[in-house]
Amino acid sequence: MPWWTWIAAGALLLVAEAVLPTDFFLVFFGAAGLVVGLALLAGLHAPAWAQWLLFAALSIASLVVVRPRLRRALGKDRMLGHTELVGEVVIAGQEIAADGNGQGELRGTVWKIHNAGGEPLRAGERCRVARVEGLTLHVTREG
Repeated sequence: MPWWTWIAAGALLLVAEAVLPTDFFLVFFGAAGLVVGLALLAGLHAPAWAQWLLFAALSIASLVVVRPRLRRALGKDRMLGHTELVGEVVIAGQEIAADGNGQGELRGTVWKIHNAGGEPLRAGERCRVARVEGLTLHVTREG
């Protein structure tokens, strides 16, 4: 493949990373495409299979080595859920035992809730979101 094809494909993948919510996957494939294209431009003569092998090796190596560090640096691995919901009021939809699970309503939507408090919750009781893990709200009795 000509060098400019690798550069164009790499640039396209980088643009796709910026536009799509891929969570830092395409950036490594785009960077690998740019590196292969620049290597060919600099005079590396390699058959197509070797170019693809170099592209794959660079993509996978950077994905495995760099991506976890980048996510840690940006704080992505600490974000467990909708943190903006912490402190909001949830209405328990049913009786929920201490350390038990059930359903509750928040902002007109039914959520899975976990009673993180030491006392059972009654149906209709108001609770506060203490933390969020994925789509589960960990709540404690209000007041």
